[in-house]
Amino acid sequence: MPIHTEAQFTEVYRAHYEDVLRFVRRRAHPMNVDDIVGETFLAAWRRRSELPAEPRPWLFGTARRAMLNAQRGMRRRSALVVHIGQSSGPDAAYGTRDMAAQVDDRLELGAAWQGLAPADQEVLALHVWEELSARDAAKVLGCTRAAYAMRLTRAKRRLAARLDAKAPVPPALVATR
Repeated sequence: MPIHTEAQFTEVYRAHYEDVLRFVRRRAHPMNVDDIVGETFLAAWRRRSELPAEPRPWLFGTARRAMLNAQRGMRRRSALVVHIGQSSGPDAAYGTRDMAAQVDDRLELGAAWQGLAPADQEVLALHVWEELSARDAAKVLGCTRAAYAMRLTRAKRRLAARLDAKAPVPPALVATR
């Protein structure tokens, strides 16, 4: 979908800005979000004649590379950081369960999430939060659809294993005879 006019680019920008912003907010340090989103759309403007018909995966991939560049610049060790506490809205999966149970579940999920490798977090985030198809997520990661599907399956298994693992009981809570 080559873009020839400023009005066409503005339409693409308006259609995808919020998605790109959310994508970056979940992964980048808050101080870098605006710069990364700006770099993403600057790259889109510069390559507007080469944009695909569906630019969302391309924009996510460009934003991802901008984040990796920012992280290299800051010499951070982790490739991506996903903030799990930023999800919003009621969680229908909990139904009528009480608030304490919901908090416990979220804490367990948060702990399990933090224990995953950044690569697993990224694959799961593309699937769950960004709701990308396997084909589009593979484009974001720069791999084949089959490779993405395998990574997703393995990441789901590792998350499930972390959630199923019993937390060790602190010594102070162990009953003594």
